[in-house]
Amino acid sequence: MPDYIGEAVDQLITIEVKNRGGPHGILAPLYKAARTLHGGRPLTVLIAEALKARIRPGDTVFIVTGAGYVPTMEKGESDGPPGAAALARILYKGLGAVPVFVMEANHVEVMAAAATAAGLGQRRFEHARDQRLGAAFAIAPDTQDAVPGWIADIVATMRPAAVIGVERLSPGKDGAIYAARGVPLSGPNAVNEGLIDISEVMPAAKAAGALTIGIGDHGNELGFGAIYDTVVATMPHGDKLATTVAADLVLPAMTSNWGSYGIEACLAFLLRRPELMHTPAMEERILRRSFEAGVLEASAFSAEFLVDGLDGETSISIVQILGNIVRKNLEAPAGYAGR
Repeated sequence: MPDYIGEAVDQLITIEVKNRGGPHGILAPLYKAARTLHGGRPLTVLIAEALKARIRPGDTVFIVTGAGYVPTMEKGESDGPPGAAALARILYKGLGAVPVFVMEANHVEVMAAAATAAGLGQRRFEHARDQRLGAAFAIAPDTQDAVPGWIADIVATMRPAAVIGVERLSPGKDGAIYAARGVPLSGPNAVNEGLIDISEVMPAAKAAGALTIGIGDHGNELGFGAIYDTVVATMPHGDKLATTVAADLVLPAMTSNWGSYGIEACLAFLLRRPELMHTPAMEERILRRSFEAGVLEASAFSAEFLVDGLDGETSISIVQILGNIVRKNLEAPAGYAGR
């Protein structure tokens, strides 16, 4: 039964809906490569099972997100924080984890708005950990040379059991980070300002024993080094943008938010708690409060109610369908009455 659910969820979140300016025919090859790498099972349920097996009450989970910088998206984009908020909610409510959002300062306001809209309060890490109340932040230093020491410190003190990248961009083979269109966002030719590369948090935590998971949509996201060759072969500018940072498990999806929601749905099913899947009304609240906090959408850098060019209502509908998949498959058959 779990694979039956996972198959339905995977099919839903990997529908490719691109405008004419975006790269087409990329999602199916990325998904196939990840699924083959991970043994052929549906990816969302495989990741949900791994999280359920690994996370114990009180464990810390790093959720690394935030994409977008000056001058195009000063407070980030609408793909990433909503998915991170939904994942943090179910990890906290369903598994008793302490979610820690790992990001630069410019993404914090939007992430806080999304998490609050998901009903998840935020506290200092030691309070979230010791009181088992809500989530926390680990905010990157504002200079690159301070990052290695900061990563060593948060891994040692917070001791994450898992690290999940949600639409968090990660460097390619030349050490620079590139957008999905091949534009350099870091390095000597960067068109943006303020990006701090925090991708080493994933291998550092993995070396300390953490499970690592990458969720993305173009292969330049944290963790997708696991399918590096496919990203290079599939994506325009793939030889530049394909990240070399690998995760234990990777999930390509139409948007990283949808990938997060798919894992959330499978966790709700495995825990037999359909109420842990956030509702369409909550999804709308998360998205709208994110925009109110200053997030922009990435296809046109606008404040329109969009995620990667798709109407916000599309994501609300996806959440509705995922909730139905969970609930219907936990209900007793009609006429069964528990016999």
